[in-house]
Amino acid sequence: MDRILKVGIIQQANSSDIGDNRARIAEKIKKLAACGAELIVNQELHDSLYFCQTEDVNLCDLAVSIPSDTTDFYASLAKDSGVVLVTSLFERRAPGLYHNTAVVFDKDGSIAGKYRKMHIPDDPAYYEKFYFTPGDIGFEPIKTSIGKIGVLVCWDQWYPEAARLMALKGAEILIYPTAIGWESSDTVDEKERQRQAWITVQRGHAIANGLPVVSVNRVGHEADPSGQTNGISFWGSSFVAGPQGEFLFQAPHDSETADVVDVDMARSEQVRRWWPFLRDRRIENYGGLTSRFLD
Repeated sequence: MDRILKVGIIQQANSSDIGDNRARIAEKIKKLAACGAELIVNQELHDSLYFCQTEDVNLCDLAVSIPSDTTDFYASLAKDSGVVLVTSLFERRAPGLYHNTAVVFDKDGSIAGKYRKMHIPDDPAYYEKFYFTPGDIGFEPIKTSIGKIGVLVCWDQWYPEAARLMALKGAEILIYPTAIGWESSDTVDEKERQRQAWITVQRGHAIANGLPVVSVNRVGHEADPSGQTNGISFWGSSFVAGPQGEFLFQAPHDSETADVVDVDMARSEQVRRWWPFLRDRRIENYGGLTSRFLD
């Protein structure tokens, strides 16, 4: 028998007004819940601008504790809307110790669990190592009232090991809150190659693990406060893929989107019977994966 999970996604353009960003998110959550969404996924660091374009210690003031008034806000939204809610927060763990953390709220408003981003990039306009300590919770699926969800964050989406470990620990769906976009100096062809690579690698995780994938990205242009670059144009393109990598939904690259997508969770069982990748893994020969490089 089919088991349909109604997944809501929120692809949003942000401003420097945190209150306004949250208010618009709240409005979208309520609308998606009214349309039947059971699970709603937000983009990475959705409360603010993507502040990692520059290195500025004062921007650490954006970080929030868990729990805090911020988590109370999202807990109430989850409870009032009756949804499982995936959020992405700048976590203040201790003075000078911060994480990029996904917090999942269950339908009763309780914190079902959290995931601290493991892979931290350090590239022009993405200076995340300056702000975020690598996660120390590991790749652990979060148990919720709608099942076990494997939440990873942005740069994690390029690593097959992360998706595989979530799958091996029983995740029923892979979720990627994301903030990724284009730098203006790249050619049109290069920009499209990057966007397609981002989509393709995540569809590959769906196929290799026989699981649905939900990837929710930011959209819109955000200026570089330092003026050293032309800022980032986030490419949106949020999508939901089934366990064979098939598209169930694709958002535009240049506008906000809030939609509900039906995901047949029972399909994973059948797909894994057709393509038994987990059965045929040669685990006795994979020891080299724990090495940085094999000379």
